[in-house]
Amino acid sequence: MPGRSRLPAADLARIAAFAALTAVLGLPGAFNLFGNSVPVTLQSMGPLLAGAILGAKRGALSQALFLALVAAGLPLLAGGRGGLGVFAGGSVGYLIGFVVSAFVVGLIVERSGRRPGTHWVLVATVLGAATTLAIGIPVQSAVTGVPLPETFTLALAFVPGDAAKAVFAALVAAGAQRAYPDAAPAARRERVQGRAGGDDTGSGRA
Repeated sequence: MPGRSRLPAADLARIAAFAALTAVLGLPGAFNLFGNSVPVTLQSMGPLLAGAILGAKRGALSQALFLALVAAGLPLLAGGRGGLGVFAGGSVGYLIGFVVSAFVVGLIVERSGRRPGTHWVLVATVLGAATTLAIGIPVQSAVTGVPLPETFTLALAFVPGDAAKAVFAALVAAGAQRAYPDAAPAARRERVQGRAGGDDTGSGRA
């Protein structure tokens, strides 16, 4: 049935909310360090929060929705940028990394048990932040024509801020999951419910 593949309205609302959150994180603006064409912003924290709280699939969808709105011309990126033109610049790899980062964070959190400790959420957010850099740096080098070693050196300026954002996102997500257990990533909830109901067919993974 077509309806079985559709996300529940509550999940759609959460996806939209985290797309909006990523947009809001751009309001403080952006600034460039050491001549790097890619600015420093708070928006890279959006995927970390989305993945940790929504899970892999829904977290990634929230960032895909955010990028779709940007591509449609909405000025949602820090500094009021939007439109297809931003995907032709040096930031494109980092933007793609938003989707992958949210998926990576969500996947780790989903696999870390019913009540993952803050340390597991922190591992997830740190690896998520690293994923964005791992995609963004080589793509930036290819788009801008700046040699990869030089681009990597410029991108080192992102590391302290990304580490701080990963720690903050982990604390917020861990706190939210303790306060609101029902907000745990859906894939983990489904596995837990399956085991509680006596499901002995396996791990419950799709």
